[in-house]
Amino acid sequence: MNDPTEPAPLHPETRAIRAGRADNDRALAPILWASTTFVTPTVEEGRRMAVGVGSTRFYSRYGNPTVAGFEDAIATLEGAESARAFASGMGAMTAVVLGLCSTGDHIVAQRQLYAGTQLLLQSVCPRFGIEVTFVDGTEPGAFAAAVRPGRTTMIVAETPANPRLDLVDLDELGAIVGPITVVDSTFATPLAQRPLEYGVDLVVHSATKAIAGHNDATIGVVAGSADYLDWLYSFAVIQGANASPFDAMNALRGLRTLAVRLERQSASAQRLAEFLEDHPRVTEVRYPGLSSHPQFELARRQMDLPGGLLTFEVAPGEAGALEAGRAFVEGVELAQLATSLGGPETLVTHPASTTHASLTPEELAANGITPATVRVSVGLEHVDDIVRDVAAALERV
Repeated sequence: MNDPTEPAPLHPETRAIRAGRADNDRALAPILWASTTFVTPTVEEGRRMAVGVGSTRFYSRYGNPTVAGFEDAIATLEGAESARAFASGMGAMTAVVLGLCSTGDHIVAQRQLYAGTQLLLQSVCPRFGIEVTFVDGTEPGAFAAAVRPGRTTMIVAETPANPRLDLVDLDELGAIVGPITVVDSTFATPLAQRPLEYGVDLVVHSATKAIAGHNDATIGVVAGSADYLDWLYSFAVIQGANASPFDAMNALRGLRTLAVRLERQSASAQRLAEFLEDHPRVTEVRYPGLSSHPQFELARRQMDLPGGLLTFEVAPGEAGALEAGRAFVEGVELAQLATSLGGPETLVTHPASTTHASLTPEELAANGITPATVRVSVGLEHVDDIVRDVAAALERV
């Protein structure tokens, strides 16, 4: 029974609005600390800030009050001890991999990944003597089976995965003992799933997407235990891919409305997915809210909302798969052809030619991406308008 004298824990939707205000004083809006440099009161204080962890009023490559407010908010939402913001989602992921792994280490990663992360792992890591093994992240036990005791340093997962929304079982991942477990949770946001609650060590977001939510901030963030984040803090100061105070301010502003945006986008995405599933010019729809999703029960277990992203396959027709995919993404009128996601506008993306264009045909096939694959980031327009626009574009294929 709850102690009536103790304050009730706040829901995530409330924490998203109230968190990250330590430096606000009485201001409701985030305060922009635009300064790159701060006056050092004494030599001793300057030394403490130069060699310590978490300095926010020394030099903005080390930390900044506006950026720290965003970091505190994400840590609060994820249930983390600490967080560190970076100039982009890839800046965050690169810091995690290169900041925590060394020559001779081994990483296990899933095959279903954002192409930027895949290229980091398969092209950059080998140059530093870091070996990477790729597995099917949807296969039960695949991560654990690939771990080499005493050698595997890190496991990298992405759930839901870009672009086909494959899921990783977070319970299974969090139970693996030894390697540092890392989850890219960009598509879900902290309001749809919180990997740290399952025993995962670090969670990464491209907060450029749904967290900031207005296509006006480029920012990434890592959250987890203080031990790992303290180490990453030191690496980040050297790496220099620090988040801009301007972007952190915009990301904090976006975070305040994340809950209502994600609820609306999830509801609209569900409606659109159901429409597409019955459309004769669509051969497959991938959306965690559909019972046809191969991991539907897992989605219900570990996600509070299915999110605003869906992916589908346009029926090739006589012109072929590439022409079908191109005709659709170039044929929409309300939706717009762009590679990002999570904003107020509905966006369509052709993964094979944009987000995953750097992959070979074999790698695309291994990820289930074809020339007819289309990813949709459902926006905040009226759902009837979105469905009508998609329907009309399909009729023109």
